[in-house]
Amino acid sequence: MRLVLISNRLPINIKEENGRVEILPSVGGLVTGVSAYLDTVRDSLDYVWLGWPGRELSQETLEFVKMEAFQKYNAFPVQIPESLNEKFYYGFCNKTIWPLFHYFPTFTEYDPEYWDAYEKVNQIFLESVSEIIQPGDMIWIHDYHLLLLPGLLRKRFPNVQIGFFLHIPFPTYEIFRLLPAVWRKNLLAGLLGADLIGFHTHDYTQYYLHCILRILGLETNFGEIIYENRLVKVDTFPMGIDFEKFARIASNPKSDEVILENRRAFGSTRLILSVDRLDYSKGVYARLEAFERFLEKYPHWKTKANLILIVVPSREEVDQYQEMKKAIDEIVGRINGKFATLDWTPIRYQYRMLNIDELVPLYRMSDAILVTPFRDGMNLVAKEYIASKTDKKGVLILSETAGASKELGEAIIVNPNNIEEMADAILEALEMEEEEQIQRNTVLQQRTKRYDVVRWASDFMKTLDLRKTFQNKLKSKLIDKTIREKIFNQFSNNKKKLIFLDYDGTLVPFQKKPELAFPSQELKSLLVKLSRMENTEIIIISGRDRETLIDWMTGVDVSIVAEHGAWIRERGKDWRLFKQAPNDWKPRISPILEQNSDRLPGSFVEEKNFSLVFHYRNADPELAEVRVKELTDDLVNFTANMDVSVLQGNKVIEVKNTGISKGYAGLDLIEIYKPDEILSIGDDWTDEDLFRALPSHAVSIKVGLGPSNATYNLKDYEEVREFLNGISS
Repeated sequence: MRLVLISNRLPINIKEENGRVEILPSVGGLVTGVSAYLDTVRDSLDYVWLGWPGRELSQETLEFVKMEAFQKYNAFPVQIPESLNEKFYYGFCNKTIWPLFHYFPTFTEYDPEYWDAYEKVNQIFLESVSEIIQPGDMIWIHDYHLLLLPGLLRKRFPNVQIGFFLHIPFPTYEIFRLLPAVWRKNLLAGLLGADLIGFHTHDYTQYYLHCILRILGLETNFGEIIYENRLVKVDTFPMGIDFEKFARIASNPKSDEVILENRRAFGSTRLILSVDRLDYSKGVYARLEAFERFLEKYPHWKTKANLILIVVPSREEVDQYQEMKKAIDEIVGRINGKFATLDWTPIRYQYRMLNIDELVPLYRMSDAILVTPFRDGMNLVAKEYIASKTDKKGVLILSETAGASKELGEAIIVNPNNIEEMADAILEALEMEEEEQIQRNTVLQQRTKRYDVVRWASDFMKTLDLRKTFQNKLKSKLIDKTIREKIFNQFSNNKKKLIFLDYDGTLVPFQKKPELAFPSQELKSLLVKLSRMENTEIIIISGRDRETLIDWMTGVDVSIVAEHGAWIRERGKDWRLFKQAPNDWKPRISPILEQNSDRLPGSFVEEKNFSLVFHYRNADPELAEVRVKELTDDLVNFTANMDVSVLQGNKVIEVKNTGISKGYAGLDLIEIYKPDEILSIGDDWTDEDLFRALPSHAVSIKVGLGPSNATYNLKDYEEVREFLNGISS
């Protein structure tokens, strides 16, 4: 097996000077994290990393880089024209997705040209993957730049194994829905091309599941979604850090030397650290306001505490980032001017990139760190700080809206919008007893060390691999050419044959209104063709009422079972009641259903001879999820002492007499016809009753994926019709 890693940026930089091309390794959170995992599996796992090399290359340079980067770094460059990348990366990625997913809708731009560029670049990535993909490859796509790519890959390579991980937050439905309808649908559907979709926190996972429910109408079962006849898994994988690497650097004597040198500049003052990339989502300005409020509110700390502010340059081409840099410069100047003395400056400010050997000593020497983003997918700085604390002293002040807060609960958790709360947290951190600091950090270190970046990547890859096993198991039940021929041969002899066919979802697709699911002339012709087969009895077995089925089956000479087995009409005979059942329960149940229908717009109640059906296909899916659970619980409790059953189907709840089912009706007809061969095809829980009741030699087929008592699966009603055409021929 080979792993194909795909991210917007490659883990390399291209340097051209005097006609000489040099390829250098690059750094970054994603690169560092994934590289740590690759180092542990390098001997057992072949891989290639595909992404943009940082700029547009000449054709000659591109060919050289393709060869050289592949040999040295297992890297394969994706060529993106500079003009297109401007609208893709600085446009849709950083002016649309980034601000919206970080809850800054006022910063979000909805430019159709940006969306067009986003689609084109994802298509370019598809073509690049197509150049290198091999049979058996496993693909792992990273981050928000490539949300459409899983779907594009799935269409071109239906059987490839695909995982996707989002490194930023996924927003709530109310935020995500701000995107234009086509964009939001395509982004959600694009992700569903993956076999496994991963998020940092349970919240982000649930937000995504809510969005696909509200926007695509797809329901989930324990994080699994049936989409285009595949089972997609959505799960939570909190990203860690290379704990041992930070602990090792922190224990290096060189780190002690850097700390000693830095300490000379600060004397005995207590140090509060802030390290962040320049970004409005990081809350740097509010953090500075909190430090200012701390000095105002607790003046005895003046000259006794310093804030070390490190801002790493980022996306300086984007307008909001330029404005933010200016605002940070101004507030730092204002605070220093307001509080500084001749021998003390409250804020030491640096606007530059720090390497890990410079950063770890700062982590070690600081008494507290402020990690207070307004929104952050995870925030690895918090974990790096904990890993660097060899003496276990120091206090982490962490935003409740950072993904890391879900794991690092022993930190001081704050609301990053509340300046007073953050100011008080600084005081709490500086006055915390050393014993408590050690207790908290001991727990934090154990957890951070245990679930490090290698564990994160390993868990994701293992889950993705398990999805392959699960998908293969499902595919093994799908009717392929070999199985099809076997069944056709079985049903081509002169023996007596009995074929049970469910209607809705099996012979026709589901409709918003039940009355719209009438059979086409094409379907009726197929049923006529089947009914004329020698020694063959066709039985339409449905939950619909007698009148509808008789009307729809006019001109088709078949037997009919209505209301899930309550009524049976054998071919050429009159209707007969399978089981006499009382209806005195209906007046008691009907008001409950009607009342809930009033509370759920788009739902309605259908009355049949021996059942009541609550339909909610046209209702708001999220509200329906809540109302249906409530209704089901109420019905189960209310009918506990009645001879009725409460059953959930495809967007319906049905209350019917106990002892009436497709299984009982099917056994009755099997006893009458005494067939040699039996075939049953259906799509929902009512058909499972029949599948369970059939003798072991019968062929049973479930329409759609998912657990079933059926022997085989067909994907949808279209495959069912194709299959039945084959049998009739």
